[in-house]
Formats: sequence, structure tokens, C-alpha cells
Amino acid sequence: MTEPAAPTAIRPFRIAVPDAAIDDLHARLDRTRWPSVETVGDWSQGVRTANLRALAERWRSGHDWRRFESAMNAIPQFATPIDGVDVHFLHVRSAVRGAMPLLLTHGWPGSNADFLRLVGPLTDPEAFGGDPADAFDVVVPSLPGAGFTTAPTDTGWTVDRIARTWTTLMERLGYEAWAAHGGDWGAAVTTALGAQRPDGLLGIHLSTPYAFPSVLPEQMTADEQRAVDGLARYAGELGGSNHLQGTKPQTVGFALADSPVGQAAWLYEKYQSKTDNAGRAEDAIDLDTILDQVSLAWFTNSAASSARIYWDNRTATMAGPRLSLPVAVTVFPHDVPRLPRSWVEQAYTDLVHFAEADHGGHFAALEQPAVLVDQLRTGLAGLRSSV
Repeated sequence: MTEPAAPTAIRPFRIAVPDAAIDDLHARLDRTRWPSVETVGDWSQGVRTANLRALAERWRSGHDWRRFESAMNAIPQFATPIDGVDVHFLHVRSAVRGAMPLLLTHGWPGSNADFLRLVGPLTDPEAFGGDPADAFDVVVPSLPGAGFTTAPTDTGWTVDRIARTWTTLMERLGYEAWAAHGGDWGAAVTTALGAQRPDGLLGIHLSTPYAFPSVLPEQMTADEQRAVDGLARYAGELGGSNHLQGTKPQTVGFALADSPVGQAAWLYEKYQSKTDNAGRAEDAIDLDTILDQVSLAWFTNSAASSARIYWDNRTATMAGPRLSLPVAVTVFPHDVPRLPRSWVEQAYTDLVHFAEADHGGHFAALEQPAVLVDQLRTGLAGLRSSV
């Protein structure tokens, strides 16, 4: 008789999507019922029909899920139960002695696969032309309800609760001193970690700083006005999915769970609207990488569950907590909103690094993985003496 797993057990995990699930996806794609074509020549009404038809055709006939599945399975993966959720995570220990443990948290839409191209350079920098002294151990969980992390069965999954879950994960792995990074919702979780300051957390790196002042200055600089305008745009014309997921995530979840093209459109529009592109999402993120993300969301049926982070955090604002631990920030030029250094310095009293990248948007790990790797090495370098 097999003994039941301990409540703190860490189990090896391997992705194995059945052939029948892939066949079902293809059959659903073949049966797509398309809406009438938009009445404008741009993306102001949402995803353009011609672009989505091309994406769907590539997904049906040109995308290789098994390639992506193999790439994920080449990285050690695990799962462990914490607070009622089975957390799926990537975990690679560097061969370099004294490597800094680094927790990486993704945003929406996405999963731990967002960081797939960062794992090698971070854990084995010498193999990628870097300095072994810059090596990290990496721990990359998927947020509750995203990817292969199971969906919560209760409410209250705020970024504070997720941060506490991540602290438990790092403790369970035996790490006594570590750093953390995040973008989008991952940055909100990482900011919450910074506010909680659990034992062992040395400092954090953010590609999305939550540093709006609680009261705006009467006279704003050009950079400050750009940030305010960006927030208005983020909440306005770019905020459709955010608003719906913050109010009725289950309603849209039914549609997205049943229609692969519907789910593809939902994610594709977000990648198009918030990346550094020349008009199409695939200008910034390789088309197969986009389809890897869309496929992962489809096969895990996580459209509704991953979106609930908006509902559970619907009262959150861009004015995050003031932090006193070491904070490194990298701002990407096409992020929305893009915050000025002056506000970042006010919010983080121990700002150890601030940089503005030349290219990239909201999805730094997918758009500019090499730049993000370099910024993680540089921004967190001063913390290594404490490992």
C-alpha cells in the first residue's frame, strides 16, 4: 500500500498533455464561428479579424506543442501543496558555489513559462558568455490558478497571501537568504514580499514599480505627466480585460474555456497593446512564443482561475507600499504606465539600482530576456555578499 504524501512534500512534476487533448483543440479550431469583421482599420475595437485568423491558422497547422512541452520538461519541475493550492514551480540549482537564490514571479497573462529563456543564462552564466560570479539558483512558481498551479477553491488570494505562500515555498526549499523579481502582477507580489520582509529576503528587483504617490503634485514634470496619462490609458482604452476580470471573471471564463480562438484573442490583444511593437504583438514576441503561452492556458483550462487575481485584488492601486529594503528597478520604455525615477526614489528609500532599458514593454521577460538577465545581475549584485 502506498503511503500518502506528506503535507509538505515536494514532488517531481512532468508535463504530458494527452494526444486526445491536442486533437480536441484542432477540432475546435476547425469549427470556429467567426464574428462579423470590425468596422475600423485599426485595433480600436479589439483584435482585428485578419490578424486573429492568421494566428489561429498558425496554431492549427504550424505550432508544435510537443516542442514547447519538451523544452519545459528539460527543466526540473516540481509541485508542492501550500495553503490549499498545489504550487507548480521550476527549480534549478546552479553548479556555481554560492549562487544567489532568486524567486521569479510572472504576471497575467502567463505562467512560469514566461521565464523559460532566462533559466539557462541565470543559472549557468558562463555557458552564455557571462561571469560565473553572476550565477543564481532559480525558483519560478506559477501564480495560483495559472498554468499548472491548481486553482484556489476559496477567495482572498490577495498579493499579500501569495507573497506569504512564496515565502513558505522558499523556506521549504531550504533557502535562508534569497532575492525576488517580478513584473506585472508578479511585481505586485514581489512588492508585497518587500513590505512583509520575511526572514531571508535580501532585496527585490521590479520591472513594474508600484510607486505612484498617494497625492499627485500640483505641478508635474513631463515624466510625471506621462505616467499619469499612461495610467489613464491603462485604466481606459487598455483596461477592458482588467475591468471585466476584476468584476466578473467567471462570466468571461465560460466563454474562454469553451473557445480556443476566443481565448487566443483575449491574450493576443494584451500582448499587442502593451508590448514594444510596430503594430503587431509578434513584432515584439515571437509568434510561437505567444502560441506557447496561449496553448498552455488552453490545456490547463486556466482562463477563469488565472483571471481571479484581478477580482481578489480589485481594490489594489498603483500606489503601492513604501519599501525600505534594497530595491532595484528597471523601467522599460513602452511599459504602461511608465513611472519616473523621482517617484521610484520616493517610494523605495533604499533604491540600489535604477535603469531605463532602450527597448521593451510590459512583458520584459518575453520581449527582452537578455536585457532582463543583465539587469537582474547588475541590480542584485550588491546583495551577493549576504548569501
